[in-house]
Amino acid sequence: MAITVDLLDAPFNPGRFVGPFTDAHPGLGGVCTFVGEVRSDDDTVEALELLHYERMTRPGMEELAAQTVRRFELMGLLMVHRVGVMYPGEPIVLVSACARHRRGAIDAVDFAMDHLKSRSWFWKREKRAGEWHWIEPREQDHADLARWGD
Repeated sequence: MAITVDLLDAPFNPGRFVGPFTDAHPGLGGVCTFVGEVRSDDDTVEALELLHYERMTRPGMEELAAQTVRRFELMGLLMVHRVGVMYPGEPIVLVSACARHRRGAIDAVDFAMDHLKSRSWFWKREKRAGEWHWIEPREQDHADLARWGD
């Protein structure tokens, strides 16, 4: 079982991570990958910034990864997250899970993303019309997290 957690401060190509991760798990029955990107629903988001305190962020992400692997009996988990300033279309997060069966991989990625979105160790702000505004998790983010019962 392999767990990889990485924080990056520059743009990344998700394929550069997923191919080697999948290759490192021969015999897997399913792999599920989610890539989240900076979006601009109405073309008004100019940038997104994620601030963090690495001495808190990395251990939190590592514990979430270990919990996810245990809960879903994974063969491996890959979690990559950007920090710093990002622009629309750039990847923010990559979570990939390998399991003997597809359901474990799919559920693991969903679980990890719900936790990263609502209980993460990042402070987020968006830039719109030249002004920065702090972002808090939405009600839907909290509802998504609550369904896991932890």
